[in-house]
Amino acid sequence: MKKTVFLLWGLFLAAGLCADPVEGYWLSTDEKTGLDTAGWQIYQEGNRLYGKILFVTAYPQDVKAERCKDSYRGFPLPGRVSQMPVVGTTWIFGLSLHRTGEWRGGNIINPEDGSMYGCRITYHPADGGRYKEDTLEVRGTIGPIGRSQYWRRLTREWLRERGY
Repeated sequence: MKKTVFLLWGLFLAAGLCADPVEGYWLSTDEKTGLDTAGWQIYQEGNRLYGKILFVTAYPQDVKAERCKDSYRGFPLPGRVSQMPVVGTTWIFGLSLHRTGEWRGGNIINPEDGSMYGCRITYHPADGGRYKEDTLEVRGTIGPIGRSQYWRRLTREWLRERGY
């Protein structure tokens, strides 16, 4: 009986230490143009999921989010959003775990135009079929209507080699 209790306790402890597969570094790609747009870090804080931009590809790294409003409902950082830099700011926030690899119920802000959308993030492991590599589906929604972008995983080494 004691062995069973310790085994179960160990399994629960190990499960709690494992990171969700959505966490890590990702490269966003515009679904219309196919061009890479930004590097992201997706991370958990408490029981919520967040994402911040590490670098952008089409703009200077110090560009401000001037087209954003000064504030947004639920935005996780203090200050005027319209004065924040695009790089280093958390633009994905407040998602809750639905099941491992799937988060829902939060928001994403497009810092280029200031639009805020509902957000769902789903991890798709490389399967040799539709997903040739690990893929993060980031879906922005307004009510029942939405669109998805499919992001590629980056490694810490890839980021370091490029100075990020």
